[in-house]
Amino acid sequence: MPSQPLIALIATRQTHLKRAPTYEIPKAYLDAILTAGGLPILLPTSLPITTLPELVNRFDGFVLSGGGDVDPALYGGHLNATVHSIDPERDAFERALIPLVLQADKPLLAICRGVQILNVALGGSLYEDIPSALPAALRHDWYPDIPRDYLAHTVEIEQGSRLAEILGTRKLRTNSLHHQAIRQPAPALEVVAYAEDGVIEAVELPRKRFAIGVQWHPECLPEEPAMQKLFLEFVNAAHN
Repeated sequence: MPSQPLIALIATRQTHLKRAPTYEIPKAYLDAILTAGGLPILLPTSLPITTLPELVNRFDGFVLSGGGDVDPALYGGHLNATVHSIDPERDAFERALIPLVLQADKPLLAICRGVQILNVALGGSLYEDIPSALPAALRHDWYPDIPRDYLAHTVEIEQGSRLAEILGTRKLRTNSLHHQAIRQPAPALEVVAYAEDGVIEAVELPRKRFAIGVQWHPECLPEEPAMQKLFLEFVNAAHN
């Protein structure tokens, strides 16, 4: 029986007033990877950047998880009152990690903030805040008081894309827990899904073993067959 592939998940730094800083990730990510047959390992962003080449060599796949906003200074944007929870340590860590993962052709699944930092790391830009930049857009920030599995809107997926092939459909309902989104896609990325209002919902890198980013949170939809397929295909790619 083949061993479980080691999947690195980027943990989010949490600073609490009454205890030392911690690095955390919601359990739903761990459950999704375990259910798909992988072995999830948390990767704190406090690790030295110089260790990244060896880490990329040791792990079989990488998940860029959700979290706070990407610093607008990194993509020529503007800091304003809507931007929150910036973590310079994490921004720097992930921007250094992403090119190494792609160069090594290790499977990469980017989720919510993950797809945003993927786009920025490859030269794209973001809307700092969807409601401010796109007043006619749907509501995308269904948090924190709405259940994380609430199916907020429909996503349409491009025919012939890797994502459509994996999910087995070109249209599905998804949750929506973000207020930033891709504005200008990076040159290397292929946009493969949109919300009904035109906001970009998924990208992929062609000719890679597995490199897909989705704006929704598939780990929060464990009962949805399409989301199960996404994690299963990711972990299966990490086996090879």
